[in-house]
Amino acid sequence: MFERAARCIARSAHFSVTAWRTELGVEMLRMTNARGHVDVLPFMGQMIWDAVFDGVRLTMDSAFSVPRPAQSIVETYGCLAYHSGLLANGCPGPNDTHPLHGEMPCKRMDEAHLEFGDEHGVPMVRIGGHVDHMRGFGPNYRARPSVTLGQGTRIAMGMAVENRSALPMDLMYMAHVNFAFVPGGVIHQPAPFAKGRTRVRTDVPAHVVPSDAYNAFLSELAETPEAGRVLDRPERWDPEQVIYVDEPGADAAGMTHAMLERPEGDGFVMSYASAEFAHMVRWILYGADATVAAFALPATCEPEGYLAEKAKGHIATLPAGQTRRFTALFGYVAPEEVASLARTIAALGGAEKDAPHG
Repeated sequence: MFERAARCIARSAHFSVTAWRTELGVEMLRMTNARGHVDVLPFMGQMIWDAVFDGVRLTMDSAFSVPRPAQSIVETYGCLAYHSGLLANGCPGPNDTHPLHGEMPCKRMDEAHLEFGDEHGVPMVRIGGHVDHMRGFGPNYRARPSVTLGQGTRIAMGMAVENRSALPMDLMYMAHVNFAFVPGGVIHQPAPFAKGRTRVRTDVPAHVVPSDAYNAFLSELAETPEAGRVLDRPERWDPEQVIYVDEPGADAAGMTHAMLERPEGDGFVMSYASAEFAHMVRWILYGADATVAAFALPATCEPEGYLAEKAKGHIATLPAGQTRRFTALFGYVAPEEVASLARTIAALGGAEKDAPHG
């Protein structure tokens, strides 16, 4: 079904799906609704390569204009979102043996499929599939990723992990959603920008070469987390900074929310169930070859590598025969939604009055 020329392979009253194969041989699917489109790599980790809603592109900028055939995420780091994990996650430490962000991001899928239907009376289109990770005398799991688009401007990125081994397995998972860097953008988070609730990563990974300016900004973020709320000086975020938001608040339905408000009055949003993800991570970079504002990464652990997270007690255990499910709901926020969402997030963070916004 995947040829060099793009062609529509399925259509409904609300959606169309287009398939093509890039010059480098990567299969791609575009799901389109009335508000925009989402591009997915159905056989390569089911990563989301790109998304545009109401004419606004959500995705980070990078040197990768198109996805490249890859075994690890660093070989094609230009996508909007990917599944980080599942046996290991984050930047490997000096004694770790796993690749950056684990084995799942670029994994070749065993099967992929397309669904049209209704969920709770709402039309949707979904790309799903599965891959079995099997090692003799080692882990044996089935991963079932999915990408669901409704009629609006939100994307539901799902992951179900089934431990098919007779033994418990380690589980480390992050929904790694890489939004575009927004100069002048304002971050709204469901916790105070205060010491004890907003922490900057002080262990500098091997791929970061710190400068005096970097160290000074790191120290400022450690003492005054509010300094990272507004992205008004992009050059300060080169090299990258990683920030942890502790104990983010959740609404009555158990959902937590965060937003990056753009100067244009619209924004980007991330929502997820706090029961599924214990950690909220922020990764911001304004480099010469890549710019990104991953302002709210839902995760089961911090991204400092297997051994570091094991020492912290952050690695989950999935018992034999059991399945764990995750969903990250993210996308675009139209201007008429921004003020209300900012108030909601401020309330989750314990603010006594409306959060200021751009």
